[in-house]
Amino acid sequence: MSDTSKPFTKTAPAARLHMFEAEAAGLAEIAATKTIRVPEVYEVGTRDGCAYIEMERLQLRATTVTDETAAGEQLAAMHRVIAERFGWHRDNTIGPTLQHNPASDSWTDFYAEQRLKYQLELAAHNGYQGELQAEGERLLGLLPAILREHQPVASLLHGDLWGGNWGATDNGVVIFDPAVYYGDRETDIAMTRLFGGFGRSFYAAYERAWPLEAGHERRIALYQLYHVLNHLNLFGSGYLGQSLALMRQLAT
Repeated sequence: MSDTSKPFTKTAPAARLHMFEAEAAGLAEIAATKTIRVPEVYEVGTRDGCAYIEMERLQLRATTVTDETAAGEQLAAMHRVIAERFGWHRDNTIGPTLQHNPASDSWTDFYAEQRLKYQLELAAHNGYQGELQAEGERLLGLLPAILREHQPVASLLHGDLWGGNWGATDNGVVIFDPAVYYGDRETDIAMTRLFGGFGRSFYAAYERAWPLEAGHERRIALYQLYHVLNHLNLFGSGYLGQSLALMRQLAT
């Protein structure tokens, strides 16, 4: 059993200090809503040539149906925290990848330019040309039609909500390692479905608290594409087929 009195510390090269500063800011943004628990941040800085973030050490336990239900309800409550514009007051990272968050009045423009187009440009730089870029350009052209009837509010998002970034303690459920910005709440739901880790009770509770809008199933694939492209750029060609499959699915 870990000693929860000792801080949990993450380190990186000193040049990555901005990543930890953004993580701390994102945790503070969520904590201020008092909707769902996050670990308390104690300190962010550099020492001995390394950047670091020190935070509360969580004593996680196995999750239950009750935890799943609470997580769904509390995530919906967090999503009801709404900004006037999409984006955030600062850039951050999705994993180690830079994530741009300039303010925008248009969700379609924001998602096209700051999410899909940016990842496609990274992919081109990483050598993924040809078919991926052609399918990407086609999808970007279709995006206004795909999102035409969808007018989401700018909800506070975790931004990277896969199964490894939430858990349960004796003091309730907790989320961590965010990539915070304000955007379509369906993007968080899409990420929960990409790699598993969330059960039926979670989705049922979320739907009771704030039902998803018509057409969300198609948009789930659209929003998963961002994360699959990011994995392609981070981990290599094992994600190329999945990226292409999602693009073709969306183009039909």
